[in-house]
Amino acid sequence: MNWLDYDTDNCSVQRSLDVIGDRWSVLILREVFNGIRRFDQIKEHTGASDSVLAHRLHKLVDEEVLYAADYTEPGARRRKEYRLTDAGLDLQPVLLSLRAWGDAHRAGPEGPSLEVRHDDCGARVDLELHCEAGHRIDDRRGVHTAPGPGARRAGR
Repeated sequence: MNWLDYDTDNCSVQRSLDVIGDRWSVLILREVFNGIRRFDQIKEHTGASDSVLAHRLHKLVDEEVLYAADYTEPGARRRKEYRLTDAGLDLQPVLLSLRAWGDAHRAGPEGPSLEVRHDDCGARVDLELHCEAGHRIDDRRGVHTAPGPGARRAGR
């Protein structure tokens, strides 16, 4: 396949980045995956401004990555907390991949700041690339892109 022969207007990577392709959206997702779901807590932990955080949360809700659920603290007004939809949960391997890359290439000399562990057994969680036939792919140069059912030739 010659990549330049194909139109990229319907590329899934591009469409994904349209939803989560900025720093703040990814950091918001990191927080929600780690149980931080309330606006003030997300703001404090990420350092996002009110306007940036409100805009990104609104977009993630509109794109059905998160949904807003009401909650009320005793004596306080009703507020929203943000929870992952199924589409949001499907982003877990993406965030784990970013974390793994950061652990391998950006961690300080003392090592990674976090470990991800399996709730059932406590073992560390690792990501693995494999094909649908079940072969583990250790040589990342051993994969290629092929046209899918939605591929369109450039210029058409």
